[in-house]
Amino acid sequence: MKKFFEIIDIIVGTINQTMAVVGLSVGVLLAFINVILRYVFDMSLTWAAELTNYLFIWSALFGAAYGFKKGAHISVTLLIEKFPPQLTKFFLVFANFISIAYLGLMSYFGYMLIILLKDFGEDSVDLGIPMWIPHLVLPIAFALAAYRCAEKLVEIYNTDSNEIKLFSEHETVIHEVTATKGEN
Repeated sequence: MKKFFEIIDIIVGTINQTMAVVGLSVGVLLAFINVILRYVFDMSLTWAAELTNYLFIWSALFGAAYGFKKGAHISVTLLIEKFPPQLTKFFLVFANFISIAYLGLMSYFGYMLIILLKDFGEDSVDLGIPMWIPHLVLPIAFALAAYRCAEKLVEIYNTDSNEIKLFSEHETVIHEVTATKGEN
């Protein structure tokens, strides 16, 4: 069973990273090409702005889903870090449960939006593709983010209360650098 989740972890991570990097890279390249065409050759790709917007949206949402894996999202721990370890663990489990519920609902409503857009049969103005295609990012990215959040929930649940650390190594380094600068 552990091997199965390791494979799922690799697949989800690859999807998130690839979509975030490719979307951002292609979006920047396309925007650059369109600017060069517009200002150097006095012409432009009429569909480039719309595609660039979609690529950036896909990149941002898949990047955010990947952020759950890396713990890169902001969390406010000012109050719960003062609690006893068992209560801290409870609040972290509760917060992750709420996050999973929210992300799951966003994925579900994204799916419902896809159904609605398919029923309308509307096409994008510049690209000429069905509008439900660019909106596929909503149910997919939010479902992947919910999966990552569920992984974190299981990790916190299986960790002893006394071993839970509220700050990542990166945040601790930032705090130490800031504290050192303040002393000088």
